[in-house]
Amino acid sequence: MYLYGTFEHSMDDRGRVAVPAVFRRELLDGGVLRPAEDGCLELYTQQGFESETAQRLGESGTQRRGDRRRRRLFLPDARHVDLDRQGRIVIPQEMRERAGLEGRASLVGLGDYIEIWNPDRWAEERAAAEAQSGDDA
Repeated sequence: MYLYGTFEHSMDDRGRVAVPAVFRRELLDGGVLRPAEDGCLELYTQQGFESETAQRLGESGTQRRGDRRRRRLFLPDARHVDLDRQGRIVIPQEMRERAGLEGRASLVGLGDYIEIWNPDRWAEERAAAEAQSGDDA
């Protein structure tokens, strides 16, 4: 399935946020949540995370320092998440703080994964993307 659309949901004080129904089918077996470099969180299906890991790490092993460092930047902060009966995931406190999530979250489908943004940060990122798109014309 191709994940697309933008949805804004409330988040409770325990960090639970509802995953939009159109995304839930893909996350029935859980997913993988990790911080992204852009100040948001990335939510992958298990299969999507395995594909992303293979793409980012390629054939890198553990013998070279650069390869180990690439692994250290991508894998240690990843966390498995499961949907609860209400279709919510729990975002760990350290990830909520890192992404500036409090009260509301924007969930954005980007094809093979979902980004979870602070709504204000998402508005800024969207405006920057639109401005850059206009520059490319």
